[in-house]
Amino acid sequence: MFQYQYTEIKPLTTAHLAQTMALLTLSIDELQQEIDAQLAKNPALEIIEERRCPACHKRLPPKGKCPICSKPSTEHPDEPVVFLSPREDFYQPSGATHQDVPEDQFSAAVEELPTYVLRQIAPELKENERIIAAYLLTHLDEDGLLSIPLIEAAQYFHVPMSTMKEIQTKIKKADPIGVGSCSTQEAMLIQLELISEQKSIPEYATEIITNGDHLASKRHYPDIAKKYNLPVKQIHDIVKFVGENLNPFPARSYWGNVRQPAPEAVQVYRQPDIIISYLNEDPENPLSVEIILPTFGTLQVNPLFKTSIKEADQEKVDDWKKDLDKASLFVKCIQQRYNTIQRLMQKLVVYQHDFILLGDKYMKPITRASLSEELSVHESTISRAVANKTIQLPNKKIIPLAGFFDRSLNVRSVLKEIIEQEKKPLSDAKLVQSLQARGYKVARRTIAKYRAMEGLLPAHLRQPNA
Repeated sequence: MFQYQYTEIKPLTTAHLAQTMALLTLSIDELQQEIDAQLAKNPALEIIEERRCPACHKRLPPKGKCPICSKPSTEHPDEPVVFLSPREDFYQPSGATHQDVPEDQFSAAVEELPTYVLRQIAPELKENERIIAAYLLTHLDEDGLLSIPLIEAAQYFHVPMSTMKEIQTKIKKADPIGVGSCSTQEAMLIQLELISEQKSIPEYATEIITNGDHLASKRHYPDIAKKYNLPVKQIHDIVKFVGENLNPFPARSYWGNVRQPAPEAVQVYRQPDIIISYLNEDPENPLSVEIILPTFGTLQVNPLFKTSIKEADQEKVDDWKKDLDKASLFVKCIQQRYNTIQRLMQKLVVYQHDFILLGDKYMKPITRASLSEELSVHESTISRAVANKTIQLPNKKIIPLAGFFDRSLNVRSVLKEIIEQEKKPLSDAKLVQSLQARGYKVARRTIAKYRAMEGLLPAHLRQPNA
C-alpha cells in the first residue's frame, strides 16, 4: 500500500480579514455604533480627545484638516486629494440621539426589486399576464434568480409553457438585466444577447458561458483552448469580457433609486460618508475627497491597560490579554477600512471626474469587477466598500456611492433631455435614432425600459411641449 503526500492550498479567512470585511460594509453612522459597542464592552479600548490624523498620525490643529495629507501629491489638476477628515469639522458633538431628530414625513418610500421590475414591464403585458409576472417576481431569491421551476408556475396558472416563457423573457430583459432567470448562466446569456445589440461580443462567448467554462481558473485555460480549438489568449480575453460586462447575480447590481434595502435600514437626515469639493473652495484647484471619520477624538488601545496586565492577578491575565488582542485587532481593522476606501475613491474620482463636475450625462460605464482588477482586490471587497455609503458632490447633491456604477445613467439622462426638448412626442423608434445621432447605440426595447425607470410616458400619452 502506497502513501502519497500532496499540498492542498485552501483559502484561509483570518479574523483580521473577516472583521475588516464586516467593518467595510458599514456606513459612517453604523461604524460609530459599532465603535461605541466595542468601547462599552472592551476596557482595552479608549477614545481620547486629542486630534490626530489617522493616516500620518501627526497632531492636528484645533480645527481643520491634516496639513500634510490634504496637500496635493502631484501638480496634475485631475488628480484628487483623498484624505481622512475629523468628524468634528463637520458635525458638533452633542448629547442628541437619533430619537431627538424629528421623523421626515416626506422621505422616499423604499421600492423593492419585484415592484421595480413589474413597473417596467406592466405596459407590455395583458391583465392576466401581469398577475403571472407578479407571481414569478415574488419568487425571486436574494440574487434575483427564480426560486421555483417554471413548469410549476405554468401548472399553477394552467397556461402553456410557451406563454410562461414569453412572460419570463420580458422580465429578464427588464432592469436589472437577467432578473428572473432560472440560473446564473441563463442570466448572463440574456445579458450577452442585449449587449450584442450595442457592440460586438467575442466569438465563442456564448458557448463558453453555456458550458460553464468561464468559471475555470487560469491554469485550465490551455485545456479550454484545446476544447474549442482556440488560442489561449483568446480564451483569456473571452473570460475577461465576461467578468467585466456580465453579472451572474442580477439583484446584486445597482438598480433604480435604491438597491433593495430593508425598510428599517432607511436613514432619515442621513449625513454623507464622503464629501467631494474643490480644494480650498477654489474651482481652479484639484478635487478634494474627504472621508469623514466616525468618531470625535482618536480611537486607540489604552496604554494603561497594557501596563496593568503585568500587575494583575494570574487568573485575570488571560482574560485581559484577550481584551488587549481584540482591541488591537479592532483598531487595525478600522485602519484597513480607511485604507481600502481611500484607494477606491482615488481611482473612482479620477475615472468619473466629468460626471462629478458636469452631471449625469458624463457618467462613464464602470463595473466593480474592472475596478477590483485595477486595485488588485477581490470584487466583493469593492462591493462592501461601496455598500451603504453616501457621497456629497461639489454641487451639494448627496447620492449613493453605488450610483457611480450606474452604467445606464448617462443614456437615461440624454433620453430625458431629448423628451423634454421634443416639440412633438417622439416614438421609441425615433428616440433610438436621436440617441444614435448623439453616439448612443440603444435597442428600442431598452428605450421603453429606460422610460419606465425615469417615469416617462410612451409617445401616445405624452403631451406636446409648448
